[in-house]
Amino acid sequence: MAGLVPPTTTTIPADASKTAHTKADEKTDYMNLPCPIPFEEIHREALMSLKPETFEGLRFDFTKGLNQKFSLSHSVIMGPTEIPSQSTETIKIPTAHYEFGANFIDPNLMLIGRVLTDGRLNARVKWDLTDNLTLKANAQLTNEPHMSHGVINFDYKGKDYRSQFQMGNGALLGASYIQSVTQHLSLGGEIFWAGQHRKSGIGYAGRYETDKMVATGQVASTGMVALSYVQKVSEKVSLASDFMYNYMSRDVTASVGYDYILRQCRLRGKIDSNGCATAYLEERLHMGLNFILSAEIDHKKKDYKFGFGLTVG
Repeated sequence: MAGLVPPTTTTIPADASKTAHTKADEKTDYMNLPCPIPFEEIHREALMSLKPETFEGLRFDFTKGLNQKFSLSHSVIMGPTEIPSQSTETIKIPTAHYEFGANFIDPNLMLIGRVLTDGRLNARVKWDLTDNLTLKANAQLTNEPHMSHGVINFDYKGKDYRSQFQMGNGALLGASYIQSVTQHLSLGGEIFWAGQHRKSGIGYAGRYETDKMVATGQVASTGMVALSYVQKVSEKVSLASDFMYNYMSRDVTASVGYDYILRQCRLRGKIDSNGCATAYLEERLHMGLNFILSAEIDHKKKDYKFGFGLTVG
């Protein structure tokens, strides 16, 4: 009896059990993949942080809602405008514009129109034909010859993919497709043909997204290579970086930036490898009243842009 050894029981550590459960949860269900964002928006988070809509001079925007769906807008823009020049120095002329706009926003239809005092007319249409098919159209009419253009897009949203077909003036044709491969990774491609300029191109892109980060990469036969990365530090703070390279012209640009959302304001800024620094502040003074500060400093070109504005409505 003394020689008998009682059977031993093996206890599984709690951490190991948790790890096994997590791996089981992370197993990819290829029949239930999420729908990716449109191909043209794969750099969306990076663009929000690194490319704010900076301006120079004074800007005033007023929007008046007539009812729940229809509203009118008025905008005044005063500031210098850059003109093309053969020299390295930036040449600016003082300009001022007034813009009148009309907006119709419905759950299935959005119509936006803008007309400026310099003769330009801009129009945008977004129409949900079905739950999965959307029509988008953009047009601009100007007094300048060969500067008016228009583009129509048909976007189809599938269960785990998106596709788009594009038509425009100048015999422009384009198509794109993006597919979710895993719960976090999506891959896609695009192709276009510009008949007026006799140019064509093809491109590929990938996007990896989690709750804390977004990484994207894109390459095209036109010579463009674009990489971007966004780290979500918290719900209010994001850090972003991008890398742009053209292997035909050998142009390289890299930039880092931030996006900080406070209780009453939003602050965005960046600095790039060319020495250009940008900052953009949106401050909510009151309900329906926002104050905007914009600054862009380019020491290399000796170009300094500062602007401030108010948005009402």
